[in-house]
Amino acid sequence: MKIFNRITGISFSITGFLLLLLMSSCGGAANQKNTDTPTGGKIKVGVDDSYQLLLEAETYAFEAMYKYASIDTVFRTEADVINDFMNDSVPLIIVNRKLTDKQVEYLRERQYIPKTTKIAIDAVALIVNNDNPDTSFFYKTVKDIFEGKITSWDQVNKKSKLKELKVVFDNFKSGNPRYFQEKFGLTSFPPTCMAAQSNSEVISYVEKNKNAIGVISVNWISDRADTVSHNFLKRFKVVGIALEGDNDPATKFYRPFQGYIAEGSYPFTRDVYCINRQSYSGLAGGFSSFIAGEKGQFIVLHSGLVPAAMPVRIVEIKH
Repeated sequence: MKIFNRITGISFSITGFLLLLLMSSCGGAANQKNTDTPTGGKIKVGVDDSYQLLLEAETYAFEAMYKYASIDTVFRTEADVINDFMNDSVPLIIVNRKLTDKQVEYLRERQYIPKTTKIAIDAVALIVNNDNPDTSFFYKTVKDIFEGKITSWDQVNKKSKLKELKVVFDNFKSGNPRYFQEKFGLTSFPPTCMAAQSNSEVISYVEKNKNAIGVISVNWISDRADTVSHNFLKRFKVVGIALEGDNDPATKFYRPFQGYIAEGSYPFTRDVYCINRQSYSGLAGGFSSFIAGEKGQFIVLHSGLVPAAMPVRIVEIKH
């Protein structure tokens, strides 16, 4: 008997929803084309490229509602996005960590009070080659891989015909390696870990290398209605992870599906934030409020992430 979790009420496409927003919106106030207000003007937004698909949808919807608003999204690594924010190159960022106390203090000394808004719960997904039969890992197995205690596939499964294990991140400056460093208390990664240049390059590497484990944000594979996400899912297998401390071979392994992220069964989750440094009521605050509001949170829900301010209904179907 297997139990499958699914989210109800999101069966229609994102395109239809966005068109509905366009038809039902008021379009923003007149004569605001060159004014930075909550619904008009132009700003740059720094975005951790883990959330490119989500922010493309959010930006499209916001600009459809407010015709005098222009959001220039800049997709970069987490480290680069935060550096841009601290250097006042962008007034708003979307990342999966809060600012440090030192960063907040630095901004306050310069008369900026950053406003942090949680917008979603995300997950880090592990992926393997389609020809790799090992798609279920114990929590400790993952920890041992990142600590360098496991370096070959026969240590994961004695029957494996694969040899050296290779872990590939999108970029060592991204939030994905930082997440596992903090999660497992690491100061560095073993030689089995390497970095590509993007989430899509991680997917390409895993697709071509049977011995690889890819580390990507689940946003790249969670929206099955999105053609990019849907096409990626055909090119690899998503690994299921057991709960921490559960080492029974008969245990249940959870993949980073929306329901398992929402209920906390999938162990590698993290929060996603909008951080705004504008000292006035401007477009950065307006866009943040939109993402955190009902319409923006619906887009988060449809993208496969878990909204921060909208309940997710989980239905269990027993067979």
